[in-house]
Amino acid sequence: MLHFKAIGTPLVLSLALLALAGCDQADKSAQQMLDQAAQSAKQAIDDTNKAAQQALNEAIGGEARKPKDADTTATTEEI
Repeated sequence: MLHFKAIGTPLVLSLALLALAGCDQADKSAQQMLDQAAQSAKQAIDDTNKAAQQALNEAIGGEARKPKDADTTATTEEI
C-alpha cells in the first residue's frame, strides 16, 4: 500500500498540471475565437458603411452635391 501512495502523489500533481495546461490552452483558444469574431464584425460594419456611403452618393448624384447652405434653405422652405 505504501508503494501506491508514493506513486499517487506525483501522479495527482501531474494530472493537476495537465488539467491546468488544458485550461490555459482552452482559454487561449477562446480568446482567439473572440478576436476572430470581433474582426469579422468590424469587417461587416466597414463593408456596410462603405455600401451605405456608395448608395448615398448615388442617390444624391455622386460628387455633384449642392452647397450646404442650399440644403438648409430647401428644408426650411418645405416646412
